[in-house]
Amino acid sequence: MKKKNILNLIKYYAEKNDSAFRNEAYEIAKYFDKNDDYQLSEYIMALLSDANTFSPQIDSNEKKFVKRVETSSNPLPLPNSIKDNIVGIINAIGHNAGVNKFLFEGPPGTGKTESAKQIARILERELFIVDFDSVIDSKLGQTSKNIASLFNEICSVSNPNKVIVLFDEIDAIAIDRINSNDLREMGRATSSVLKGLDTLDDNIILIATTNLYKSFDKALLRRFDAIIDFSNYTKEDLIEVGESILNELLLKFKFAGKNVRLFKKILNSLDVIPYPGELKNFIKTSIAFSDSSNEYDYLKKLYISIHKNEENMNPKYLNAKGFTVREIEILTGISKSQVSRELRE
Repeated sequence: MKKKNILNLIKYYAEKNDSAFRNEAYEIAKYFDKNDDYQLSEYIMALLSDANTFSPQIDSNEKKFVKRVETSSNPLPLPNSIKDNIVGIINAIGHNAGVNKFLFEGPPGTGKTESAKQIARILERELFIVDFDSVIDSKLGQTSKNIASLFNEICSVSNPNKVIVLFDEIDAIAIDRINSNDLREMGRATSSVLKGLDTLDDNIILIATTNLYKSFDKALLRRFDAIIDFSNYTKEDLIEVGESILNELLLKFKFAGKNVRLFKKILNSLDVIPYPGELKNFIKTSIAFSDSSNEYDYLKKLYISIHKNEENMNPKYLNAKGFTVREIEILTGISKSQVSRELRE
């Protein structure tokens, strides 16, 4: 056993990261078992069992194509249309409704992967992600063989109702078989995916994500019990999501002031608001790089970062867009008196 195992154990305990703590304890138990200290190993496992925990159902160290990832407890603002679908999935799985394969489709940054992590956390299941880099092989026919081995790994889990498997960006191995521009090898790969989905244990939850829904093989789409569209964000949804992201970040950056009205005006001034993933990066970078002695400097930086045209920084232009003299002062750095003179002129 290495020092890092003990340090990780203490770290995960301090962070109240129960899943990581249990898995680290499991690794320590395995170490004692391999070194013939069976009593100590069994004692640790008994403690974990008494604590209503369970051993990892897939040992990533012994698997070639999957690896465990942490679930997420971070706030995930979603529009009601998507949120209702996620709640429906959780309820269906919780009540053993006979559905276990879900496809999340939509542009990057819309919350597909993060939603899968949240579902795993809420259902108290371990989340494993497919490593497509190890699945795809340049040798003729090998990718199809690897896909078959991948599904064998998934189906060999000891307790399938404690696992969720994530095929993040499944289009890497499953695209339209009848596309004339497609490689025949990838067509065979898609056929292997179809066979794997047909033989999947009903107790194993599989969630796949894709940005290329329109290029999907129709036969593949029919294998999923439900397809959730993550592109259903209205402009109002994105402004609300942006506000939620801002509130979360302001808790970490104490020097930044809160001006929700101006923040919403900045987002509303855009013809197209970025999806949450990109939007969060804009907001976070603007706050992190702002002048800590100026509580509203991040709003100026945010406006500049999302408006590339310098004309958009003109006081008259801003005023025409509904910004007040004070708000224009914040966004441009020009004093209110100077802004007032320019507007009068």
